[in-house]
Amino acid sequence: MSNRHLAPLSLTGSYSPQFRLDAARMATCADSRSMRPKILCVFGTRPEIIKLAPIIRELKQTHHDIQVMTVMSGQHTDLVEPFLELFQVKPDFNLQIMQRQQTPNEVCARVLAGLEPIMSKEAPEAVIVQGDTTTALAGALTGFHHKTAVAHVEAGLRSGDPHNPFPEEMNRRLISRLATYHFAATSGNRDSLLREGVPADDIFVTGNPVVDSLHYILENTEPSSRVRELLKQTAGQKLLVLTTHRRESFGRAMRQNLRDIREFVERHEDVSLIFAVHPNPNVVEAARTELNGGSRILLIEPLGYSDFIQLLKQSWVVLSDSGGIQEEAPSLGKPVFVLRTNTERPEAIDAGVAFLAGNKPGHLLAMLNRAYDESGWLEKIKQIPNPFGDGKTASRIAEIIQQKICCRAERITR
Repeated sequence: MSNRHLAPLSLTGSYSPQFRLDAARMATCADSRSMRPKILCVFGTRPEIIKLAPIIRELKQTHHDIQVMTVMSGQHTDLVEPFLELFQVKPDFNLQIMQRQQTPNEVCARVLAGLEPIMSKEAPEAVIVQGDTTTALAGALTGFHHKTAVAHVEAGLRSGDPHNPFPEEMNRRLISRLATYHFAATSGNRDSLLREGVPADDIFVTGNPVVDSLHYILENTEPSSRVRELLKQTAGQKLLVLTTHRRESFGRAMRQNLRDIREFVERHEDVSLIFAVHPNPNVVEAARTELNGGSRILLIEPLGYSDFIQLLKQSWVVLSDSGGIQEEAPSLGKPVFVLRTNTERPEAIDAGVAFLAGNKPGHLLAMLNRAYDESGWLEKIKQIPNPFGDGKTASRIAEIIQQKICCRAERITR
């Protein structure tokens, strides 16, 4: 079912000058605008639109010789729609695949079926996907089946365990086998791809577009009345902000973490906790059992993304098992305690802005106590350069796409 609308973000390290187009090549592409190559940008979840929106905006605003078309799969619906408004993205197609209790196989099959007629009619020069969702895997596989270039944003993340996170770790490995161009956020991601045999000339270290989105939000939004009230209630306190929702955390591990956090808050009268409770019943029940009624503990419904970023900005320490928050917190100069046994973002660990909590009883409590007792610890964190980029990722990716796709299409049509 189509929903047509045609309306509407230098890292330290090595960036090859070959990605800069000279004036002559730009002019060559510009001469072929009457037959502009099409780019199909596919997304279906909240993290995808957050990280693809800056690229979509950059391509539309500064690269007019490319026609950008967007496809929303509907893998998530209510979670995605507020971001379309926030980032001013209007999907050209909405596959509307969302069903209750859908399995990854069902999602993949419906996205593949929904993309088929779009690919056949529009014949894009490239498909852009982001990350490791089932929508991204289906988009990459569709591009491969149509012998169309696939550009993978945030390529090369690896946890080392095919089953953790599940199914994301295997999804991103498979996408790497299907992709033509690999936009790696860090040099470590590039190294992972090289170890797997991806040609070096197909990998581009660009930074992570989440930093671009954070800059956009902080420049264009203000805290809502709800967030202002939360900050008023916790004023003068060391604020812990907690999220936890991954299936690997369900059960004993999550409950132990919540007990550790509650004990830490109760020991220190100058510490407060705000827990944005995910609606999953496993999370809701654990929160009620372990934290309900705790002093200086606020259990709240999930916030909108811009509000959540405003809350993170005021935090003392962030606690989360989310992959995205491992990027967002350091990008705001905040330490994050990762409530997992491994991470696909070791750059944050290596930089000293993220810390693995593991799953041993009492370990998270010990980490929190050390952070509380160490004088000047937070100020040291703030001085560490962001390992995920400088907010110019979208312009780098758009420029590479311009070079690789636009001029390639011009050569083919000669």
